[in-house]
Amino acid sequence: MNDTIKTYFDAFNAGDVDTMLSCLAEDVAHHVNEGQVRTGKPAFAEFCAHMNRCYRENLTDMVIFEAENGNRAAAEYIVNGTYLETDEGLPEAKGQTYRLPAGSFFSLRDGKITRVVTYYNLADWIAQVSK
Repeated sequence: MNDTIKTYFDAFNAGDVDTMLSCLAEDVAHHVNEGQVRTGKPAFAEFCAHMNRCYRENLTDMVIFEAENGNRAAAEYIVNGTYLETDEGLPEAKGQTYRLPAGSFFSLRDGKITRVVTYYNLADWIAQVSK
């Protein structure tokens, strides 16, 4: 298993953004579900601050896959979350909980993540928090 990816996800679950950032290359490209590509660590840190304000999430049932050359990896997992603060353009937050399958894809260079792509079913999430 790729140590960088494991460290990244362990840090995510611990709410340790600094360690997550230490796993990233300076020029990381962050492709978010239903959004624009963000480039660089500062943009990623800003995204994390926003997410931590609006959501509390823990990832379980993690399976990490790695390409033979170590330059690519993928993970599938379950996002267990609580919607804390209304995110612009989305339903009102009232402390709703959700459980959502998701996946991430990574490119790596010299032990650092250069690309993060995250996918989940936004319609499923909206249905769960709209109840």
